[in-house]
Amino acid sequence: MARRRPEPRHITLGGREAVALTMEEYAQLIASRRQIGGQSARVRVLAQQVKRTERLLDELEALVGGPTTVCSTRDEGPGRRAVPDCQGDHATTGATDTDCLRCAIAALLRRHRDATF
Repeated sequence: MARRRPEPRHITLGGREAVALTMEEYAQLIASRRQIGGQSARVRVLAQQVKRTERLLDELEALVGGPTTVCSTRDEGPGRRAVPDCQGDHATTGATDTDCLRCAIAALLRRHRDATF
């Protein structure tokens, strides 16, 4: 059942229009304001964490780089994994495991970045 919102009582005080609240209504209003204040503080903290995480992803992406020409990434479709097609035939560092790991990390970063936008 829909909750009916009480209509405020309009009064005129000294020629100015105002709204009259009971003490209970005023207490509820103050409690609501406190809750909203607490929630907005939490939202601010979450926004800061998102910005820090976004910077971390940017820096990791720059550090790892993208897949090499040998190592492409195929997209498995919306909502599914981007999978590195790594043949292990890298000539960049000489260490196949390292290059394959770079490709896998690059695919992981790309998948998570794509999921956020």
